[in-house]
Amino acid sequence: MSLTLYSHPFSSYCQKVLMALWENEIAFTYRHLEEPGASEALGRLWPLGRFPVLVDDGVTVAESSIIIEHLDLRYPGPVRWLPDDRDAALEVRFMDRFFDNHVMTEMQKPVAEALRGEAGRKDEALVEAARTLDIAYGWLEARLTGRSWAAGEDFSLADCAAAPSLFYADWVRQIGPQFPVLRAYRSRLLARPSFARAVEEARPYRHYFPLGAPDRD
Repeated sequence: MSLTLYSHPFSSYCQKVLMALWENEIAFTYRHLEEPGASEALGRLWPLGRFPVLVDDGVTVAESSIIIEHLDLRYPGPVRWLPDDRDAALEVRFMDRFFDNHVMTEMQKPVAEALRGEAGRKDEALVEAARTLDIAYGWLEARLTGRSWAAGEDFSLADCAAAPSLFYADWVRQIGPQFPVLRAYRSRLLARPSFARAVEEARPYRHYFPLGAPDRD
């Protein structure tokens, strides 16, 4: 086995994959994208230049959800990222896409505007993010009621997506007290050893967050 992950500890999608690797104690080489030559090597492997990217014995695997499914197929461990039951697997995949598309993406819009440095556009994006994230939070509040984890009682691919999504989204639009189920779920994710490790390893890079990184996490 020869696994290499091109990754950065502050990246939400990288944290998603790192959780899966650490949960099942899969050995891999970590190519930190601030290391000399790592970004250039990534560009040769994946011309879009997005990360994380996994190389498995010479085979390049891109996109965080696909990387985790690849690990589930090739390197199964005690934590299964997708259940064998197809209906249950569909729920896991749906929740994974919900967190990526309707939480992570919405959180990133004002962050992107803040990085561009145009205050007016940033403020508009923050207002819109507050609206869309509150809608997502309300939907999740109902969906997660009675569940320990995102798709039921088993920790899954969906929770790997949820952890960084909710972690950073709460910085952009704090999850209010009207969402107690969602707040409790985020706390459970933060207490999970794999995500707690991701948070700690990313802590030195918080100055990258252009909207100000809170000290509460």
